[in-house]
Amino acid sequence: MTEADIASDELPDHVRRNREAWDAWAAGYVANGERSWRLGPGDETWGIWAIPERELRLLPDDLAGQETLELGCGTAYVSAWLARREARPVGIDNSEQQLATARRLQAEHGLDFPLIHGNAEQIPFPDASFDLVISEYGASIWADPFAWVPEAARVLRPGGLLVFLVNGLILMLAMPDEERPATNELLRPQRGLHRLEWTSDQSVNFHLSHGDWIDLLRANRFDVERLAELYPADDATTDFPYVTPEWARQWPTEEIWVARKRG
Repeated sequence: MTEADIASDELPDHVRRNREAWDAWAAGYVANGERSWRLGPGDETWGIWAIPERELRLLPDDLAGQETLELGCGTAYVSAWLARREARPVGIDNSEQQLATARRLQAEHGLDFPLIHGNAEQIPFPDASFDLVISEYGASIWADPFAWVPEAARVLRPGGLLVFLVNGLILMLAMPDEERPATNELLRPQRGLHRLEWTSDQSVNFHLSHGDWIDLLRANRFDVERLAELYPADDATTDFPYVTPEWARQWPTEEIWVARKRG
């Protein structure tokens, strides 16, 4: 079943709300998508601080022929990176407007891979279909982890890799409920951290503590191989309104989890 087969009123409320939000926001992410699509193998960068892949080494050395799935692909630049590394990517996103940008960029760059309008909590593929599942600020924060992580485990083959980038835990505890930078104080409890709703719009984020992430991943037959905490370079800047470079040099703004599905 694809998303087109599911009536809007049958979707979870956070899926509907985030779809409306991202369809409205999509135009504001075109420029970043265009920039990121131009990055070739070895030049890819991650997160709001544009940390080079050659430093982080998140992607497997050999992706040739690997079946990959990007959850919450947006403009699908990560899938484009994987395609240029000879993988066989598929992207799925909740926003048709984001996918429209992705399709245009596919045509402009001469890359063709499937793009699906759907959500990561109901992946329209059989069990054990992929070697790598990846999400950079996609399903990793916009879908419920208690739904998307089991789905990622289901569609991964034994030995397959899950890589996902999320906001840093401390950032989420110190971020005000409005468009102001993170403070040096904890503003919300870590205990029970899960679903966050914002007063400035109708979107819904999901975040977990490190212990809850580990428990959830292990319950779905993943072994955690790495947790990378990202800090900006000394000269880094960002348009991201929720953090300053000064704050981010003290505490990680972003975290990347790497986990492998047990056989």
